[in-house]
Amino acid sequence: MSELLDNHRQRRETLKQIIRDIHQNKDPQALKERFRELLSDVGATEIAALEQELIQEGLAATEIKSLCDVHVSVFQDSLDKQPKVQEQGGHPVHTFRKENQAVEKVVQAIRPILEQLPNMNQDANLEAKLKDWQFQHQQLLEIEKHYSRKENILFAYLEKHGVSGPPKVMWAIQDDIRAQLKQISHALSRPHIERKELAELIQTTALPALQAIEDLIYKEDNIMFPMSMETLTEGEWAAIAEQSGEIGYALIKPDFGWIPSAPPEPPVDPGAFQVNYERGKDDTQGLLPFQTGALTLEQISLIFNHLPVDITFVDEKDIVRYFSFGKERIFQRSKAIIGRNVQNCHPPDSVHIVNKIVSDFKSGLRDSAEFWIHMNGQFVYIQYFAVRDPNGTYRGTIEVTQDIQKIRTLQGDKRIYSEE
Repeated sequence: MSELLDNHRQRRETLKQIIRDIHQNKDPQALKERFRELLSDVGATEIAALEQELIQEGLAATEIKSLCDVHVSVFQDSLDKQPKVQEQGGHPVHTFRKENQAVEKVVQAIRPILEQLPNMNQDANLEAKLKDWQFQHQQLLEIEKHYSRKENILFAYLEKHGVSGPPKVMWAIQDDIRAQLKQISHALSRPHIERKELAELIQTTALPALQAIEDLIYKEDNIMFPMSMETLTEGEWAAIAEQSGEIGYALIKPDFGWIPSAPPEPPVDPGAFQVNYERGKDDTQGLLPFQTGALTLEQISLIFNHLPVDITFVDEKDIVRYFSFGKERIFQRSKAIIGRNVQNCHPPDSVHIVNKIVSDFKSGLRDSAEFWIHMNGQFVYIQYFAVRDPNGTYRGTIEVTQDIQKIRTLQGDKRIYSEE
């Protein structure tokens, strides 16, 4: 047994050394020849585990990302030989793969457009072809749903099993693709684009983006998904399927047929939903469980009071039940209004407006109402939202008030944190 373990360790160390050699600019083809026998049966899970170990040993995830295509190419022969399992329709991996097929069709539709655009002589032909690209590009932007489901659901469950490195590398690649797609969107949204600029956009951004998308699809289909299938439980896949609809799907609708053999497993951190937890050594405080987490009463109060808005809640009987107590108040409230009828909390000349809003909310005629006024140097935005339970029954109204004077002046983007 010890001999088998030693052989396994030696194999893993040799495989890791191959990746280290790649990062030291050694010829990938020479490495493939040198380790042909060893590389012949490397599986997806082992490759992902190697990346995980190397990151834990100090190799930056950004370094792995930068040479990801190279070291995948070293293992490609082995990956291509791996048996391709066909998941049942409706399984999350089947849905991911189905999306990849749809995305590949869009990529294949865009490529000939990009080849033809630089050779268009007539402006009318160029404009028509640009519209074709715009249409296909909008289709391609649907890939965001695919990436988002991986990042917010699949990766979370992989991290539960200690697999965090490969998802970080893949997330970084996806962000690079997002940036390229955004640059293309910006260029295509302009009323006119010079031919020289168009040619540069195609060569430096559009074609690399398409290649990156196709390369990532290969990594998903041959590494990420097989590794995930070996790692996650049936209950975790059930949970992933259950949560996926909230984000949506790219270009397709999931098939049906797969019925998980286990119920959806708890969230990544089951303790986050426990009713009680220990704060310090002596202080135990109850958590209030929600559908998407659990908070103490103190935490709930702190959250509401730190929001940059004033919130007031009126229940289905028109009784004021709550208001937030932030540092910068727009309309003054006092605890004396709690338990009062909301109509009695407004001046007589505006009660008819209150009654109309509440009546429309209760009848289902409307779900929201908004007003904005100038007051004391502020531009005050007031919103009302009907609160309904899962059955659609009216349960009350939320009033949200904020000063949007500064918000109205914002322009461009701010992506860098500053000390201001």
